[in-house]
Amino acid sequence: MTDTSTDSTRAGFVALIGEPNAGKSTLTNAMVGAKVSIVTHKVQTTRARIRGVAMEGDSQIVFVDTPGLFRPRRHLDRAMVAAAWSGAADADIIVLLVEAHRGLTDGVQAILDALREREVDPSRVALAINKIDRVPRDKLLGLTAKMTEAFEFSQVFMISAEKGYGVDDLRVWLAERLPKGPWLYPEDQIADLPMRMIAAEITREKLTLRLHQELPYQLTVETENWEERKDGSVKIDQVIYVARDGHKGIALGPRGETIKQISMAAREELAEFVGRKVHLFLQVKVRPGWLEERERYSEIGLDYNDG
Repeated sequence: MTDTSTDSTRAGFVALIGEPNAGKSTLTNAMVGAKVSIVTHKVQTTRARIRGVAMEGDSQIVFVDTPGLFRPRRHLDRAMVAAAWSGAADADIIVLLVEAHRGLTDGVQAILDALREREVDPSRVALAINKIDRVPRDKLLGLTAKMTEAFEFSQVFMISAEKGYGVDDLRVWLAERLPKGPWLYPEDQIADLPMRMIAAEITREKLTLRLHQELPYQLTVETENWEERKDGSVKIDQVIYVARDGHKGIALGPRGETIKQISMAAREELAEFVGRKVHLFLQVKVRPGWLEERERYSEIGLDYNDG
């Protein structure tokens, strides 16, 4: 193991910011080499500042996977956007992710304007143009020129987080620019989220994937109980909170088939993640005002007051 007490080690925080669905969670997982952030085709799935820890040589890179930046409407939205900017403010380096096929949208321009308003030093902001496999090369060059004209980025990377293109180059560049100092986490630790919250996020991902348009963001998952059993397995009890009675029926599905499939998919992934057998028990409860409950916010890693 590397001696973390010497001057050769580096460690620091890297915030990934961008519009919803820009690929921040996918990039976090590609960098870390494990699934620490939920990835779905739906926007705004990342609610809390999930940190993934990646090692590159003698450097430890702690990724802050922030919620997507968008124009907030609800209390929950405002808390999510506040969490994103807080994550960026605390980071040593900021990486702005932009989707190659969407380019310099109004949302991206708003983020650039906000970076300037907050007087963020451009030398600590890199641009990662993601999903480059979706557009021709000449369009990429045009977008790069437009983006660098709009903001003085320290470096520009062309990547595909999903396919892995350019990810190694970005990780090496980040590792070389972090402050010198001891590592912040044990070498084998990949995320600073408690296992109970990671388990809840995995189940929420399965719900989001399965329910698609029917039940977008009106649900949350909490791990109520985590019991280590003598045979080495773990028993996990979770509650899915929905806002309306009709939502409960959607989550359960005809004869409970939907929740059964969701439970099976979540259990398989949890077992793979913890490396042992998992007994998962899900309950669906109607809680009309959960979107305004202070306790629910702390459970998913957000500050209620930020909303």
